[in-house]
Amino acid sequence: MKNRVYDNRELSWLKFNERVLEEARDESTPLLERLLFQSIYGSNLDEFFMVRVGSLYDASLVDDHQKDNKSKMKPSEQVAAICSRVRELIPVKDESYKNINKALEVRGITHKSMKALTIQELEFLEAYYSYEIKPFLNALIIDKRHPFPFLVNKSIYAAARLTSKTGFTLGLIGCSEKFERVIYLPRQDGTICYVLVEELIYHFADKIFPGYKIEEKTLLRITRNADIDVDESFDRELDFRQNMSELINKRKRLCPIRMQLSKQISDSFRKELCTRLELANKQVFVEKTPLDLSFVFGVFDKAQDKKDLFFEPRTPQLSRMIDEQRPMIDQIDERDLFLSYPYESIQPFIRLLNEAAKDDEVVSIKMTLYRVAKNSKVIKALCDASENGKEVVVLVELRARFDEENNIGWSKQLEEAGCRVMYGPKGLKVHSKLCLITRKTADGVKYTTQIGTGNYNEKTAGLYTDLCLMTSNSQIAEDAQEVFRTLSIGEVVEHSKILLVAPHCLQNRVLEMMDNEIAVAKAGGEGYVGAKLNSLTDKVIIDKIIECSQAGVKVELVIRGISCLVAGVEGVTDNVKIRSIVGRYLEHARIYIFGSGVRKNVYISSADYMTRNTTRRVEVAAPVLDEEIKKRVLDLFETQLKDNVKARDMQPDGTYIRKKADGPVIDAQSRLFAEAYANVPVPKPKAEPAIELKEEKSIQAKDDNAEQSAPVGETKKKSLWSRFIAFIFRKGKDKKEEV
Repeated sequence: MKNRVYDNRELSWLKFNERVLEEARDESTPLLERLLFQSIYGSNLDEFFMVRVGSLYDASLVDDHQKDNKSKMKPSEQVAAICSRVRELIPVKDESYKNINKALEVRGITHKSMKALTIQELEFLEAYYSYEIKPFLNALIIDKRHPFPFLVNKSIYAAARLTSKTGFTLGLIGCSEKFERVIYLPRQDGTICYVLVEELIYHFADKIFPGYKIEEKTLLRITRNADIDVDESFDRELDFRQNMSELINKRKRLCPIRMQLSKQISDSFRKELCTRLELANKQVFVEKTPLDLSFVFGVFDKAQDKKDLFFEPRTPQLSRMIDEQRPMIDQIDERDLFLSYPYESIQPFIRLLNEAAKDDEVVSIKMTLYRVAKNSKVIKALCDASENGKEVVVLVELRARFDEENNIGWSKQLEEAGCRVMYGPKGLKVHSKLCLITRKTADGVKYTTQIGTGNYNEKTAGLYTDLCLMTSNSQIAEDAQEVFRTLSIGEVVEHSKILLVAPHCLQNRVLEMMDNEIAVAKAGGEGYVGAKLNSLTDKVIIDKIIECSQAGVKVELVIRGISCLVAGVEGVTDNVKIRSIVGRYLEHARIYIFGSGVRKNVYISSADYMTRNTTRRVEVAAPVLDEEIKKRVLDLFETQLKDNVKARDMQPDGTYIRKKADGPVIDAQSRLFAEAYANVPVPKPKAEPAIELKEEKSIQAKDDNAEQSAPVGETKKKSLWSRFIAFIFRKGKDKKEEV
């Protein structure tokens, strides 16, 4: 019975990605947004094969007897089950893409097949091919004098089985180098019609091998293993940053893990390709859709005028808790402040950093960085602070998967600006989102601490749902100081007072709070455990949740992705409810709730209930102490529990069923955005205070948009109006950019 309550991690992830594909099939979603979900499904699968399947493949070669502690499957069995399930989903994906394109064609956007081209269109493409593609093609014949080339990860190639007087041979043409992926056909009627460059190269492949006859051909794309063990591969002769650069280059050449083909080919042709790439037949997938759907962003740009094909534009709003007229630190000294992305803007936090960079009282800024935006305002603020004489200490996590190269670059830029850069301890990624600002004031040393659930990334703050808490609480600051102190000497926090800090002070504290709810339930009280997570895989916590359920504790979990626990299994998880929300925005915030009524303890965290987060990373969870903020977090959680549009409820067999609307229609993400719009503060002109000229200049100096040459009184008046005008302009501009 108990085995039924556990699900395999990888197969559970595939269920999540299937929910993403459901969004592509949902006819209530705008057409081009459906196409985007189709692309996300594919890119998710790429990363899944590169990371998870890659690590399982390695494990199967090293020790295939080591079983998963929940499903009891060996690595090779997991790989086989994954490949089987992915193959089952291919017809669903192909049909979805076909239906989307049929509907888009009615709206004047056509991905045209080469067979459907008119004579004029074919003539245009043949000329385009001759002048823009053929001179730059790199075609190869594979024989004893020409060895099989290295195929670049996720690049597309045309492969042909050729015959000549001397027999059979293999031909390859690279399709991803130097070329624009989407080729638009000339149109006078405003419609959009396109083919993909690999389709054009494939069509004219016979022109590349004039001395051969093409027996059969296909497009192919390989996905390479990206699983690298940083600590095991550490070269003592290199510093950590140099070592990471070496490993990134090594990863690019790891073994293929999957091959996608655009059509069925003969067994002999397939066997030759598999032999050359050292792949098993189960690792080959034949797909009717384009092998890489990342081109959809180019189509988006072409179709900007077709507003009904996109989601209605939404812009992150100013939080009602924030006063734009006052310094952020002053406001945080008075009360805790809270931001909920993407409903509310990240700009108040950016303003906090910029003000701290210039504040004479600020002595130091310490921060952990995992992923940041391309043109990061956070990095700029930290560099400015260092150049202004502040002590700036930044932990840059160079092991952030697929962001290693970016973070290496950022670490260099920070160092050049005078910041002290450090990296995470051996064997532990630093995934926490923590910032500590220290000031020396007339009243003594004061602290401002920020704890978040998501990255310091302005771009993803508009796409991911995350939470940000800013506080002057001295106990939180004391624990944050300890986090940075231990990191600076390569250690981790052993004891914390108020923050939950992994790897030693988070999992155990979560278990203690769950034990407390078990005791309450056994004593006849109302025990309650709630959580909003990306994933649940930690077996220790899973088993404690099972114990909670069997003791009568009510457990409500909102889990976007993986859940290795199955809810509603009779006699085991009867009291557990699990739901997943997949919608317009990526659910990313983590919330822990323990207790009911006035006993409720609420935390926000960077950590999922995953073993890697709770025992193998530096993570931080912070208590929500302010009653107004606590209510907001609980309201957010309750709204997601009421969602009957994008929510799917887990069934006792581990499947997910979309929740039926049995009352008013509630789309949690739409409702939370509507609330953010309704609560946005309206700038109001202030009466001129009777203040000294010196103080008035001081206020003016904090307004970046001020006209410095204007008289002081006039400048302040313009400042207020400029803020109002900028606010209105920004709303319109952001809406335009979001489309």
